[in-house]
Amino acid sequence: MKIIVLAKQTFDTEAKLSLDNNGKIDGQGVKLIMNPYDEFAVEEGLRIKEKTNGEVTVISVDKEQDQDALRQAIAMGADEAVMVVPGDVELDEYATATILAKVISKMEYDIILGGFRAIDDGSCQVAGRVAESLNIPVVNMITEIKIENGKAQATRDIEGGSEVIEVKLPAVFTAQKGLNEPRYPSMKGIMKARKKPVKIIRLGELGLVEDQIAAKVKPVSYTLAEPRKAGQVIQDEPAKAVSQAVKLILEKVKVVV
Repeated sequence: MKIIVLAKQTFDTEAKLSLDNNGKIDGQGVKLIMNPYDEFAVEEGLRIKEKTNGEVTVISVDKEQDQDALRQAIAMGADEAVMVVPGDVELDEYATATILAKVISKMEYDIILGGFRAIDDGSCQVAGRVAESLNIPVVNMITEIKIENGKAQATRDIEGGSEVIEVKLPAVFTAQKGLNEPRYPSMKGIMKARKKPVKIIRLGELGLVEDQIAAKVKPVSYTLAEPRKAGQVIQDEPAKAVSQAVKLILEKVKVVV
């Protein structure tokens, strides 16, 4: 079984971001990690591989030097890694999905997995757009998947319960927390990841013209969140302190009771 996983490299969730002189996010010195939801997708791909004697290929669209997420996937057990380098082209979710779909259309695949969203932009669009471009089904936010006889049964949470969806393969599935627990790379896997070449594909090799990948959405400006204000300490007898705290909440936070 041929399994493809879509992976994205994002800022660490603990990173403190700042803006550069041009008002854009300054990524200098910020630690990059694999998008956590994509980690679930990689792990699920590896589990399906182990059950079906399959093969896992991880694909990312990024700068050529930003290969840490792909190296991590190889260290976990992925067989191949592909990096599509867009150059100076400004990408949005539409453009990224168009590029990914073009690459995947030239490959063999039975299952495509990806995180249901990326923690940096939170758009929840790329995997669904890839499925639309390839004209195959997509099941979002799965918590379980079973493969049998060319079909997949995927379970996902809904309000008040869960639902099971059956689709014919090939299909796209997006992962969320609860699907699995991603494994830690072994020392052998880490050594393999250091030596394993990542296949680099330049945008010009895909035969896409600029109009086909022109971003539909562009950020106009960025603003940082306001610094958290210092809290107020109330020093008094417990009963009086509670009374003062309630009064402050009603006056300053404007809680309606």
